Amino acid sequence: MTKMGRVLGVNKSAERIRMKESIGEANFIENFGVEGDAHAGNWHKQVSLLGTESVKKMEALGATGMTSGMFAENIRTEGIILYELPIGTKLRIGDTIQEVTKIGKESCEESQLTRTFGDCIVPNIMMEEGIFTKVISGGMVKVGDEIEVIE
Repeated sequence: MTKMGRVLGVNKSAERIRMKESIGEANFIENFGVEGDAHAGNWHKQVSLLGTESVKKMEALGATGMTSGMFAENIRTEGIILYELPIGTKLRIGDTIQEVTKIGKESCEESQLTRTFGDCIVPNIMMEEGIFTKVISGGMVKVGDEIEVIE
């Protein structure tokens, strides 16, 4: 059975430890990440993804104004529970193929997110439920693109 989702937001930031700006589409470079993004590079956390399902958990706890990129994610998704994907899972996202390399991220006391919300459940959900990928095959990704888990 094929798992499908879609891209709700594409984001980037020129600096680390910042919320990302919604840009609608971006070029994803093989073995590098999002062109012009501070987290791009030859490492295992080239691209960050966060599902709207996780954002809805935060909203249920009273958080408001959860815009795409607010949690420093490159791609906001819908339809796939990202944190349930095993490391090594391959995803077709727009024109790209990406591989899941890490689930969750380390908290950073200096992050704009932590300064905004403080030490609370809202950033903790992102820390536990956001995922990272590396770009296996590059290309464009834009809002509305399908995401397919490659079996």
